[in-house]
Amino acid sequence: MEPMQPSGPLAGLTILDLTRVLSGPYCTMLLADMGARVIKIEHPGRGDDTRAWGPPFVGAESAYFLSINRNKESVTLDFKTAEGRDILERLAGRADVFVENFRPGTLARAGFDYEAIARRHPRLVYCSISGFGQTGPSRDRPGYDAVIQAEGGLMSVTGDPDGPGYRVGIAIADLVAGLLAAQGIALALLARDRTGRGQQVDISMFDGVVSLLSYHASTYLTTGATSRRVGNRHATIAPYDTFAAADGEFFLAVGNDDQFRRFCGVAELPELPRDERFATNPSRVVNRDALVALLLPVLRTRPRERWIAALTEAGVPCGAVREVPDVMSDPQVLARHMIEAVEHAALGQMKVLGVPIKLSDTPGAVRTAPPTLGQHTDAVLRELDFSTDAIDGLRRQKVI
Repeated sequence: MEPMQPSGPLAGLTILDLTRVLSGPYCTMLLADMGARVIKIEHPGRGDDTRAWGPPFVGAESAYFLSINRNKESVTLDFKTAEGRDILERLAGRADVFVENFRPGTLARAGFDYEAIARRHPRLVYCSISGFGQTGPSRDRPGYDAVIQAEGGLMSVTGDPDGPGYRVGIAIADLVAGLLAAQGIALALLARDRTGRGQQVDISMFDGVVSLLSYHASTYLTTGATSRRVGNRHATIAPYDTFAAADGEFFLAVGNDDQFRRFCGVAELPELPRDERFATNPSRVVNRDALVALLLPVLRTRPRERWIAALTEAGVPCGAVREVPDVMSDPQVLARHMIEAVEHAALGQMKVLGVPIKLSDTPGAVRTAPPTLGQHTDAVLRELDFSTDAIDGLRRQKVI
């Protein structure tokens, strides 16, 4: 079956993707989902680092790589060689966006830093993703997700009150940088439509994590108070925590006094809203331990699904604490097309996550599976008018 042609809002745009690992590939996958053509440049022989990140592997392909590289074309190219740089320059001349996540200054040695490319291709949008950004005293430090979660303050507010700080269970610093990069590229393309000029999009993983501090940062900036780890609790809302039912955990998120009264009706605890210790959210926060001590034995008396059904009907936010297999089989996940099937060149049919942004008129789509290493090298070089003999020669020289 032929892959569907791109038809999303970015159809017709070409992204030259020099990124690897997670933040950059996640960014370019989001752009590819929305119709952009993404040409992923990989090193001959080994490719993106994540091709070797495993187990688990599916055949020779790593599950990690497969998770963030759908809808892309893979071209192997060693641009440390003169021939490789010439090919990269010709590709840049045809592209709308150039995305890289090397350490600041690395591409300058090959003549592909922003200043150099902007002189040759002034309409090109150039996105740089790095650990700490292109400026500042930390610009040369490498960007590792867990380190940036630690230094950006996330670990100080994640974990149990009496335990060590924890990193978030996903690589949130990388993923947020990818989201911000995709947004920044879209904004720069919008600006180019008005000015005719490209610009540099400078995305720092550290900046992204700092921006996530949100109300924690606001609390400090406005009052001088420092947020502490509170486990799954909320610092300013109660009850808002994970609780054990008779057969499993669920999360209860009582956001206001009316919801608390409704919760108490379902839990058959009508006396609690009349108790001055629990009548308002501020009083419940102050007396949280006493409240939780009263709730724990009651919540253990019924199965989890009975609690969730009754509380949901009463308009009280709650949900089961589920594992990934449970999520992947959720009817809501399936109804929202958050799992799609595609045909992989080596693996046959495989499943990938779907597109989370739903547009009514110009929707994105999962069109093609993640590419095998160098799967599209010959086809892309033919577009640049390379002959079969020339391509074979480049391959013998290990340029591709």
